[in-house]
Amino acid sequence: MAIEIKAPTFPESVADGTVATWHKQPGEAVKRDELIVDIETDKVVLEVLATADGVLGAIVKNEGDTVLSDEVLGSIVEGGAAAPAAAAAPAAAAAAPAAADGEDDPIAAPAARKLAEENGINIASVAGTGKGGRVTKEDVVAAVAAKKAAPAAAPAKAPAPAAAAPVFAAGDRVEKRVPMTRLRAKVAERLVEAQSNMAMLTTFNEVDMTEVMALRSKYKDLFEKSHNGVRLGFMSFFVKAATEALKRFPAVNASIDGSDIVYHGYADIGVAVSSDRGLVVPVLRNAELMSLAEIEGGIATFGKKARDGKLSMEEMTGGTFTITNGGTFGSMMSTPIVNPPQAAILGMHNILQRPMAINGQVVIRPMMYLALSYDHRLIDGKEAVTFLVTIKNLLEDPARLLLDI
Repeated sequence: MAIEIKAPTFPESVADGTVATWHKQPGEAVKRDELIVDIETDKVVLEVLATADGVLGAIVKNEGDTVLSDEVLGSIVEGGAAAPAAAAAPAAAAAAPAAADGEDDPIAAPAARKLAEENGINIASVAGTGKGGRVTKEDVVAAVAAKKAAPAAAPAKAPAPAAAAPVFAAGDRVEKRVPMTRLRAKVAERLVEAQSNMAMLTTFNEVDMTEVMALRSKYKDLFEKSHNGVRLGFMSFFVKAATEALKRFPAVNASIDGSDIVYHGYADIGVAVSSDRGLVVPVLRNAELMSLAEIEGGIATFGKKARDGKLSMEEMTGGTFTITNGGTFGSMMSTPIVNPPQAAILGMHNILQRPMAINGQVVIRPMMYLALSYDHRLIDGKEAVTFLVTIKNLLEDPARLLLDI
């Protein structure tokens, strides 16, 4: 029996998807819950798993095709057997002289024999999975699918990534055109939208990371031991400082909806994470209620899922404020672009030892530039500057985060 393989049901915010990769080819055996095909959407890659044991039948939607929710992608022949590769030739060779000697053909159902004749399949070369080795119609269907797929199967196994940057030899005057991934196209669309529809402005400050680095250095080993291997990084301090500042400046945590301002009584912090597919922004829900360990654990989980392409649609949706860290790549200064409908985004940068004047003395301190880009339609300049100064003060005296002062 053939079972349809369908695309997932997309949420309302996702109109359609693209077939990214078929992990099986027609005629190959599949197991229940085995990954068959990836569907790429504007936000995440969704995995489609086999719903039964059998053989992959016809593919309806090829790689690169656009699909809608619940649209048929292909089929699985339930209980069918994959066409044997190495053993097929000896079996066929053994069957040939047997037929020449006048021995009976293999036991086969009439429907199977008819289907084999219509498709030019030697019934003797089909491995039977029925009782007593009987060749069933499903066995022939699998053999037909394997025959059709044989020429294309080899190159289809390892397609070149659609967005992979080409490598050219020195002196080559060649060009290569590749399609944007859906994620890259969506990021481009949203960035242009943000710059076109917002009165975006950026304010800068710098923070002395001495106290945070000293605290981290002193307690990182004990922290990791006490929290089941969760490592203490810098991002959790920034998330905690941001959630505290958002309480004091609710407009920075708000959004514009038509002619209304929507104020959020919670802090869902988006944390920008780099992956092979591009920049993704999973969301820490109710970050204002999370401990440093919970924040670090959540970010580590998001990072692994991003690398493995396992982030869910729910983890990527929403967010009231975003933090991005270009410093991990060596960035000294940048103007991050707000992620609509949010009103602001905080940019972290590289930590560098720089000479600073402290109490009339020149001392060397680990300094980081901070950037806050914001929607000037909603947030006044004074509010934005004060918000960023609040984050600076909380980080330079991290005891304030614990004492709530």
